[in-house]
Amino acid sequence: MKLAIAGKGGVGKTTLVAQLAREAVGRGYRVLAVDADTDPNLATTLGFPEPVAPLAEEDELVAERAGSGGFIRLNPTVDDIPDRYAVTKDGIRLLVLGGLRGGGDGCACAANVLLRALLGHLLVKERDAVLVDMEAGIEHLGRGTVRHVDALLIVVEGDRKAIETAERTLRLAHDLGIERIFAVGNRIRSDEERTLIADGLPPEVPLLGVVPYLDAVRAAALRGPLPEDPLDESIGALWDAIEERMDASVHE
Repeated sequence: MKLAIAGKGGVGKTTLVAQLAREAVGRGYRVLAVDADTDPNLATTLGFPEPVAPLAEEDELVAERAGSGGFIRLNPTVDDIPDRYAVTKDGIRLLVLGGLRGGGDGCACAANVLLRALLGHLLVKERDAVLVDMEAGIEHLGRGTVRHVDALLIVVEGDRKAIETAERTLRLAHDLGIERIFAVGNRIRSDEERTLIADGLPPEVPLLGVVPYLDAVRAAALRGPLPEDPLDESIGALWDAIEERMDASVHE
């Protein structure tokens, strides 16, 4: 399965992606995590000991595959990129797209085309999971980089601003033809916040699960990587819900 995780900036997408990736590995999935955020932090969150070179900063690769100077190849060759550039830790393979640097439209467009082609190429088998950590907000959706995913998870906190971002994300996702769109409540502190999310979401966006606010996650964020042990049973319950929805879609 290929899942994109989106949402308003600061709602904890990267932390959630890291926890889901570890949960998937524990269940026997072959996991590829893709950091598509312009401010990539997934490697740190997963505890990779060394910085991971973003693909967007591989100037020769981007120019060779997607073009440069205003000339963009719309169908770049990407089949060798995962094996050449992914790094692995604790069973999780990681690709970092990185930020789209500077003001040059050519650089931004070429790197974006490369990511879109890469996501389209990542064919998965039954026990494969691809988790894409999107940049804050809805920028990548606007460029169409997630049209190849099986489902979109919109991460929301218990406030109205996150709900409004979810509503805008939903409209763009529909425009791209993404049919399976779900919400996940993250860092929820109270029943009141959970109710706000459940009542505020559009009716066509099911709330798959709720992850509570955890002091252990906040403490880990101060150091960088998450603890390796599972932090809360809600992540397992959320993955159960994802598997159930994906299994149901296969038999539709």
